[in-house]
Amino acid sequence: MPARKPTWVIEKERARRAAAAQTVWLFGLHAVRDALMNPAREKLRLVVTKNAADKLADAITTSGMDPEMADPRKFPAPLDPGSVHQGAALEVKALDWGPVAQVAPGDGTTRPLVLCLDRVTDPHNVGAILRSAEVFGATAVIATARHAAPETGALAKTASGALERQPYLRVNNLARTMEELRDMGFFLIGLDGEAETEIAPALARAGDRPVALVLGAEGPGLREKTRETCDVLARIPYARAFGSLNVSNAAAVSLFAAQTGG
Repeated sequence: MPARKPTWVIEKERARRAAAAQTVWLFGLHAVRDALMNPAREKLRLVVTKNAADKLADAITTSGMDPEMADPRKFPAPLDPGSVHQGAALEVKALDWGPVAQVAPGDGTTRPLVLCLDRVTDPHNVGAILRSAEVFGATAVIATARHAAPETGALAKTASGALERQPYLRVNNLARTMEELRDMGFFLIGLDGEAETEIAPALARAGDRPVALVLGAEGPGLREKTRETCDVLARIPYARAFGSLNVSNAAAVSLFAAQTGG
């Protein structure tokens, strides 16, 4: 009789099967165009107005999809009310970037740089973080499978195409994944506004090692287990008596610091 799989392996396989069965509606010209141009994206249904179809003509041709033409006054895609769809919506399957061990090291041309998000649930924040991660050359953004922003149309629109190019991985246990990153050589820096160490000295401690920047949700910050797993806690310095950044701004500043040495 074959050995029984560990519970966490079974849960991970179930989560992967469930994710594969789900679809996401992307909307907005930028998000839809970049998804249409992405050969790795499984595309199911494209709904566009005449005006949007004209603007997306090249991307539609590249994708080989047959769009459904829609009346802008009765746009049929099942989007949340108030979604600024710009006349374009695309139903897709979520991207599968592969395991952390394969994605986090990057392609070997630059020092790997990873962002870990501890229960960051706002899709607009995560979308903005993905844009910054792409700009500053992060090899992956890693978030929790639960209590974190999933791939949604709102996230994709805020990411403005970065969702198609910037690896966004969801893991069941962030602390365990951080330990895996440490075993791969990463130096783990947790961002904490009350830390004694500033980010520049923390980055100096990393030396030439790959860096993982760990950010928590606004308000609660990092969970205790996440804090304990970090190699060092660091803060972004501020000029006045009080300073505070939202998580997407903190991610951009810390990524810039990591790329420039602080």
